[in-house]
Amino acid sequence: MATFLQDLSPVNKGIVSCLVLYTIYWIVQYSIKLRRQDAIIRKKGCKPVRKYPHRDPVLGLDIFLENAKLLKTGGFWDRTRERYLSLNTWTFSQLLMGDRIINTTEPENIKAILATQFHEFELPPRRKDTFQPVLGHGIFTTDGKEWEASRALLRPNFVRNQIADLNTFDHHISALVSHIPNDGSTFDLQSLFFMLTMDSATEFLFGTSTAVLDGGIASERGERFAEAFTYATERIGTYSRLGKLASLLPDKHFNDSVAYVHEYVHGYVQKAVDLHKKASLSQKFDEKDSSRYVFLEHLAKAGYSEKKIQDELLNILLAGRDTTASLLSYLFYFLARRPDVFSKLRAEIMALGKDLPTFEEIKELKYLQYCLNETLRLYPVVPGNSRTAIVDTTLPVGGGADGKSPVFVKAGQQVNYQVYVMHRRKDLYGEDAMEFKPERWEKLRPSWQFLPFNGGPRICIGQQFALTEASFTTIRILQAFKSIEARDNSPLKELMTLTSAVRGGVHVGMTPA
Repeated sequence: MATFLQDLSPVNKGIVSCLVLYTIYWIVQYSIKLRRQDAIIRKKGCKPVRKYPHRDPVLGLDIFLENAKLLKTGGFWDRTRERYLSLNTWTFSQLLMGDRIINTTEPENIKAILATQFHEFELPPRRKDTFQPVLGHGIFTTDGKEWEASRALLRPNFVRNQIADLNTFDHHISALVSHIPNDGSTFDLQSLFFMLTMDSATEFLFGTSTAVLDGGIASERGERFAEAFTYATERIGTYSRLGKLASLLPDKHFNDSVAYVHEYVHGYVQKAVDLHKKASLSQKFDEKDSSRYVFLEHLAKAGYSEKKIQDELLNILLAGRDTTASLLSYLFYFLARRPDVFSKLRAEIMALGKDLPTFEEIKELKYLQYCLNETLRLYPVVPGNSRTAIVDTTLPVGGGADGKSPVFVKAGQQVNYQVYVMHRRKDLYGEDAMEFKPERWEKLRPSWQFLPFNGGPRICIGQQFALTEASFTTIRILQAFKSIEARDNSPLKELMTLTSAVRGGVHVGMTPA
């Protein structure tokens, strides 16, 4: 080595010396890191989790290809559940394009990720990379201070007096009911639910509805926006679940859809911001001047940029449209196949004895709450989610042969938690966990084993908004129709965008009251 250095010029000697020093530095830092991790493992008593037996032990392409197929055909989440059952564990690791990730359905682990160890985890970089081109920097796509600012900005817009304003809902629900055939002929109820929630969400957010249920020329742009928004969210959902390879090929339809979504929303934002500026000059822009609440107008008053307002609107639109429509679709899928449940639910609703229930009366309908909870248990609208550790940390359980020991999670490692699988665990919900049984909620008081709206600091701020709209819609439909009949015998499979819906739709026939 000394002879080699003697033959080099002074400049080359300096370069070689720097490389040697850098290598030594890297080895020392890596050794320190390994010792620190080993100390955490020994202190906590961590044990390894079971590894999924990949056919491709390098990249895990076998699961990638299988998942890609199932996202197109349905059955993605049932296959995910089968993997847990085949390993006889509720926590295991797998490869995702070469990265070793952890999967878990343990309530204690999910509680740690979302609550007790909240500051040790953040959104996965892949989620941010795939979501932000569509949703920008909003409440669902940011972490830390930026997320805290978004939540503080949005939370006041979901206070009770806004949620309890049922008049906004009623107009759109009446439009939906008018589209239901009175002759008992077959139609797709799910498509109407997605129109309904798009119309009601845009009116609440923008002050002007897309009016897709009303039809006519005014709704044409709204229909195009709904289609573009659906395709854009479907594609980013696929990208986020499958990893790097899924987004390598260009997709002009995706790019065009995103561009139209942004153009459509920006038009409303710019109008509201301009109105606020003009009103501020004349000192006439005040809540008292408006007969109804408009989300956008209140964001415009906050003084944020047009881009920030647009991003937050898109984030809330995603939650306001997709979650409620999905919940209603799955609920009526079951009601069409369970006349006993339908009859019991309708009897409770008709006992109200009036056409338009109040917010307080809706909350008193216990069996309706049971039906919604049971639907969310079997088909949570967000079946799975993920976080990435930002420091070396641990999960409470899942390691060792019995799955009872803590699990080490290194900084940068992704942890997936599958609510869909957890909600179907027989050790948590009984031997009848796979059955649709609303009556189980008469005594069931779950905690972290029931998470249809996430939990911890990032629990969904629009939870009550979604449940109120779903409840009110169900009431108005069952007031208008005395029976429902399934017209499709195909197996129930999910259609995945960023949320879950019924693949193929909910084809039914209904009898007017």
